[in-house]
Amino acid sequence: MNTTRTLSRVSLIALALAGALTACSKQEDDRTAGQKLDGAIADAKQAGAEAQADASRTADNAEAKMKEAAQATSDAVTDAAIVTKINASLAVDDQLKAIKIDVDAKGGHVTLTGTAPTADAQARAATLAQAVDGVRSVDNKLVVARNS
Repeated sequence: MNTTRTLSRVSLIALALAGALTACSKQEDDRTAGQKLDGAIADAKQAGAEAQADASRTADNAEAKMKEAAQATSDAVTDAAIVTKINASLAVDDQLKAIKIDVDAKGGHVTLTGTAPTADAQARAATLAQAVDGVRSVDNKLVVARNS
């Protein structure tokens, strides 16, 4: 008999809790189950569309960054090739091979620094640099040495 009472009490408590939970979770929503399902489907479609748009923007951004990195790498390789070609031209020139001329390139823009023995040598260095493929401009900062 004791077991029957305990079981009845547990059942009553469970029913009371279920009623309380139902009352707490009930919202002022007069929609049918089908309407609620349609709303949930619409919400899921909207969330999916937003996720797809986010993924597309992320992919576009990643692609742009990859293109920028590839261009920067290409520019660096091109600049290094320009410097190498200019140094080779200076090294075989009779007027310039004995002097130290620093050559720097960034985006095809070349800067020459150092000391030239004459104004003609200074101008010749700029001419040789400008003749290299890929050179956009030459900033000739060579200083003509004064004869002491």
